[in-house]
Amino acid sequence: MRLVRPVVVASVVALVGGVAAGVAAQGADEQTVSYRGYEVTVPASWEVVDLAKDPKACVRFDKPAVYLGRSTANADCPAHLVGRSEGVILEPLTRAAKSGDGELQVAVKDAGVLATAYYAPGAEQVAAKIMKSGKVKSKAQALQEPRQAQAVATPTIVATGSIGAPGFDTCTAPSQSAMDAWKYPSSIYRAVGIYISGGLRACDQPNLTPEWVAANAAKGWQFLLIDVGLQAPCSTLSSKMSAVPATALAQGKAAAVNAVASAQALGFAPRSAIYSDIENYASTASCKAAVLSYLSGWTQELNARGYVGGTYVGAGSGGVDLSSAYTSTAYTRPDNIWFAHWGSTPVGTSRFIPSTYWPNHQRVHQYANVKETYGGVTMSIDSNALNLTAPPVPVTGFDANGSNTAAALRWTVPTGTKLAQVIVRRNTGATPPPLPTSGTAVYAGTASTATAAGLLNGTSYTFRAWIKDTTGKIGPGSDTYLAGTKSTIAASASSIMYTGGVTLSSRATRADTGAAVPGVPMTLYSKAKNATKWTTVTTVTSSATGDATSLQKPPVSTYYMWGYNGSPDLLGSRSTAVLVEVRPAMSGYLTPAAIRLGASSVLYGYLNPPHAGMTAYLQRRSGTTWVAVTTGKLATNGKFAFAIKPATRGIFTYRVVWLADADHQGTQTPSKVLTVS
Repeated sequence: MRLVRPVVVASVVALVGGVAAGVAAQGADEQTVSYRGYEVTVPASWEVVDLAKDPKACVRFDKPAVYLGRSTANADCPAHLVGRSEGVILEPLTRAAKSGDGELQVAVKDAGVLATAYYAPGAEQVAAKIMKSGKVKSKAQALQEPRQAQAVATPTIVATGSIGAPGFDTCTAPSQSAMDAWKYPSSIYRAVGIYISGGLRACDQPNLTPEWVAANAAKGWQFLLIDVGLQAPCSTLSSKMSAVPATALAQGKAAAVNAVASAQALGFAPRSAIYSDIENYASTASCKAAVLSYLSGWTQELNARGYVGGTYVGAGSGGVDLSSAYTSTAYTRPDNIWFAHWGSTPVGTSRFIPSTYWPNHQRVHQYANVKETYGGVTMSIDSNALNLTAPPVPVTGFDANGSNTAAALRWTVPTGTKLAQVIVRRNTGATPPPLPTSGTAVYAGTASTATAAGLLNGTSYTFRAWIKDTTGKIGPGSDTYLAGTKSTIAASASSIMYTGGVTLSSRATRADTGAAVPGVPMTLYSKAKNATKWTTVTTVTSSATGDATSLQKPPVSTYYMWGYNGSPDLLGSRSTAVLVEVRPAMSGYLTPAAIRLGASSVLYGYLNPPHAGMTAYLQRRSGTTWVAVTTGKLATNGKFAFAIKPATRGIFTYRVVWLADADHQGTQTPSKVLTVS
C-alpha cells in the first residue's frame, strides 16, 4: 500500500479504433473521446486505454486517463498504489449509476453508457466540468438504466476470524479465476486484502461485489478490509486530514461511518476489522497529534458500530507514533495494527513497535512486495503475516422488563464463549452508549440477568451489553430499548363531604411518542393525609385510549396517586399525588328561632364523624367578621349544644365551627338567625 504519485502522460496514446470508440484532436490542450455514440472532452495529455483490446490493463486512479469498457479480467496492477488524480471511465450501461468516494457517476441512457469521472478529494468541480462536456452523438445503442443493486440483507461475513496464516493484498480485487488459482493449498495464502472505501483508492474495483465476497468466503478465503482516506498533514499527499486534533478526530469518525457502509454493502458484518491506511509520513509533534486524533475518531466510531478499528501504517512513521502513545489516555488506540516493515525478522515483529504492544492476536505484518505465480496466475502482491483473532460474538436475547424506577435485564451468552464479563451500560433516550466506557454503568459480571435501578419517571432508556472475553477483547454491543411512560391524575373534586365520593382518573402514555398505553393494569394508590405509607386501593385495566377511572369514598383526607408498573419494553411510572380533603358533616339547629329579651335559645347539632372530646366553637357575626362567643366539647356521638341569651333586642346570626385536625378538613354549621324582641 505504498504511495505511487500521479504521473502525467505527455502525449496521447490512442488505443481505440473501429466504430465503437475513437479519439479526435481538439486543439493543443483538449481532445474529444468517443465511445458508443457518447463524446466527452478531456485534456489532450490524458492517455486513452481500450479495455476491450487490453483487458488486463490496470484501471489506475492515480494518473489521468480515459478508460473505455469494463474488464473483470485479472488486472496487471502494482500491489501498492495509493493516490488519486482525475480521469474518466466509459463503459456499457450494465449497472445503475452510483457516485461514491472520489467518483462522480452518470448513466447516459441515450447512448447506453455509464460515465464515471474519478477525481482527487477536493477536485469535484473538475469531474463535474468533464461530465458537463459529455454529448450523445448516436442513440443506436441506447439502454435503460438497470435498477440499483439491492443491499445485502444481513451482512454475515466476519473479516477476519481467527487466522495465523499468510495473506496478500493487491491494488484491485483479483478475478475469480485468479482467486481460485491461488486458493490454499495451491498457494500459501489464506487471506486477501481488499480496498473497500476511501477517496484515495488508486485502482478500480470491477470484481469487488457482494457476490465475489460471498463466493470467496465460501471457498475459505478470509479478508482484510482497507479504507484509504485522508492522510497525515505532513505527508506528501495533497489529500490531508486537518492539523487541528479536534477536527481530525471528527474526520476519522466520518471516514469510519463511510467505511462501515461500504463494508456492509459487501456483506461484512460487525466484528469485522477495517484498517485505515495511513501512508508513510515525516512526523512532527503537530502531525503526530493529528494522526492519533484521526485514528482515535476512526476507532471510536467503528467500535460504536460493532466493528474493529484497525490501521495500516509504516512501521517507522505511524508505528512509532502509535507506539509512543500506546498507554496514553488522551487517545483511543486502534484495536489492530497492520504495519509495513519489509525485511524485518522474525516475521510479525518490528524494531519500531514493541512486542508487548498489540500482543493479543492484533497484528498484521506486511513484510515483502513480490510477484508470485500459483496455478498459472501471476500477481504483483504485498505479502503479509497475520496473527489475528476476532472479538467475541454478542449476547443474544437482550431484553428489558420495566417496573417503577427499575428494569429487569436478561440476556444469553452464546455457547462456547470464553467469558470474562458482560458489561451493560445505559443512556437516556433512543441512542445507546457507543462504547463500554460511555453512558452510565449498569452491570459488569458473569451473570445472565441484572437490575437497572434508579430510573427516572417518564424517561426512556437504551441499554447496550457487550461481551468481554478472557483475552480482553470486547465484541459488538447488543441493544434493548425501554420506553418511558407517563401516568397522569385528576380528581373530580379537591374537597368532599364525609361519606361523599370523588372520581380519580388517569391516562397512561408513552414518553417518547405520546401514544396511549392501552390494556395495561393501572393501580390506584392512597395514603391518609397524616400517613407515610402508600397502600394499593384498586387496579383498573386501561382503555383503548389509555384511560382509567375509579370512584372512591375516603373516610379521611387522603392523597391519591396512579401508577403503571411496567411491562416488557415499557418502564413503569407514577403520577403526581393529589390531596382530596374530607370535611365532616356538621348539622345545626336553632330552637326557638325567635325569643323575647331575657329568654334563651339553643343552637345544637352533630359532627359526623363524631370526634368526641374535641372543641366546637360558637361564633356570632359582627359586621363582616365572626367573633367568638364560647366553646364546648363534643359528646361521644358528636353532639354539641350552646345556650344563647342575648342581652339586647335585635337580629343575631350564629354558627358553630369545628377546626381541622390531622385527618379532616375544618367545617361549620349553616348560619342560623335568632330574632330577639
